[in-house]
Amino acid sequence: MAACAIVVLGQNSVTLAKQIKTVLLNATIYGLAERTSNVDVSFSNFGETLRELFASGTPIIGICAAGILIRTLAPIISDKRQEPPVLAVAEDGSAVVPLLGGLQGVNDLARQIATVLEVKAAITTTGDIRFHTALLAPPPGYHLANPDDAKKFISDLLAGATVKLKGTAPWLINSKLPFDANGKLTIEITEYQVPLTPDCLVYHPATLAIGVSNASKINSEDAISCVYQMLADAGLSIFSLAGVFALESEAASVIEEIADALNVPVRFLNCQSEENAVEIALTATGASGKLIMEQQPGINIAVAVSEEVIDISTIGKARGRLFIVGTGPGAANWMSPEVKQILSEATDLVGYSFYLDLAGSLREGQRRHEFDNREELARAEMALDLAAEGRTVAVVSSGDPGIYAMAAAVFEVLDCNPQPKWQSIKIHVCPGISAVQAAAARIGAPIGHDFCVISLSDILKPWSIIERRIIAAAEADFAIAFYNPASKQRTSQLASARDILLRYRSPQTIVVLARNVGRAGESVVVRTLEQLSPQEVDMRTLVLVGSSKTRTVPHSEGVWVYTPRKY
Repeated sequence: MAACAIVVLGQNSVTLAKQIKTVLLNATIYGLAERTSNVDVSFSNFGETLRELFASGTPIIGICAAGILIRTLAPIISDKRQEPPVLAVAEDGSAVVPLLGGLQGVNDLARQIATVLEVKAAITTTGDIRFHTALLAPPPGYHLANPDDAKKFISDLLAGATVKLKGTAPWLINSKLPFDANGKLTIEITEYQVPLTPDCLVYHPATLAIGVSNASKINSEDAISCVYQMLADAGLSIFSLAGVFALESEAASVIEEIADALNVPVRFLNCQSEENAVEIALTATGASGKLIMEQQPGINIAVAVSEEVIDISTIGKARGRLFIVGTGPGAANWMSPEVKQILSEATDLVGYSFYLDLAGSLREGQRRHEFDNREELARAEMALDLAAEGRTVAVVSSGDPGIYAMAAAVFEVLDCNPQPKWQSIKIHVCPGISAVQAAAARIGAPIGHDFCVISLSDILKPWSIIERRIIAAAEADFAIAFYNPASKQRTSQLASARDILLRYRSPQTIVVLARNVGRAGESVVVRTLEQLSPQEVDMRTLVLVGSSKTRTVPHSEGVWVYTPRKY
């Protein structure tokens, strides 16, 4: 099951949320802003947040009245096969009520929460109550091949029909299903493709492992076609595949593409480099593993079967993933859903301590790696090393990670100090709302026309280059956003930039000073270029200098600033 969202509307519910979180891996506590503290993620709009979580497939545990959840989600409820689990928990923990997601394990989730709260889950599903199992929602590692037949099948069981079991599955054996060797109905557990009939439910267990070696000798399309053909020739179901397995030394894109085409995970084994696909597949299936088939069409592929469902988390390691994320300027509601999801799922968070604080509190099992703000390349190198171990790493920046932030540092390390162990890492840059966007939005539309951004920090580049860029931007009449305008050590740069601009711009040119936008202590003030004082500016201030066309519009509380689209 995906990481759960525990949604609370008041501080009284936070303690209960943390109690529930102790039994749920990767759970994230969402708290209503201004009414809660010490939560993982703050939100301001309950309806939008809840519908966003639901649409993304995130299981939702609302510590609130069931009616609130039902009314909020009702407009977007459409497909019961796809909807995530949704359940309500009473504020005092006295009731756990599953509402949606019966096919995605909501009843099991309710029982799990009820156990820690020492209450009984309010389960109303007749089949679940009578048989102590949900045939439509098998546990992880089992796939129901014919769900359309299940409704009548369960109705027949409830009407008194008996069922015979072909194959083995502990979750069924331990149920209270009416098993009979001569039963009218059948449940079959098999790795093979079999004819589907209304009186037989077929479950495919994840007991097959595909071993791959010599992947560099064939293109991905041919490799994928070969795997499909092998499975078809053996009559095996694709839904019984637990994963694709290869040697760590052979981590290659073709192996990832095979796994993606089959919709299964890939795991890399740290074995002897001379081992072939057969040995890899047998290693993945354990002591009970048996080889089913092998083929060598330039790439060595083997399929083996285990007597039990394969738990791939215990075999080898995953392909390392490195996400370079931007949390936005600081306000929790400005953080993108993509970034929120990554931060909740990452095993490791790497970044400057202040930016890690903006990312929220850690969930159980996450590791935090803090660095000084100037140690960008060291941060990048550690993140790459962690990902090379098969971990899911988030490198955290504020704003957007590609604007004066960690994305460039990661790629610089890859370019200047390449390591073989880093080559298989999957890297993804996740955009965030930048400081210039946030500052502009607070005051109106000062960057509504052509603009540029210039960093005034001369730590990584000489002032002569910065000076040339200021002159070029001034001559071209760009609106200019100055990042890193001042610090305790750098006190003269902004004054120099102002003096340069005054040679090209009117002293009445509009300037916006936006400090701590989206954070505590936010301030946004408007000045003219001749009024610009470096004493008003620090490292957390973004300075926006308008073009010759930038204007102000008065309103009841001050002015709006905009740059017209038409010159």
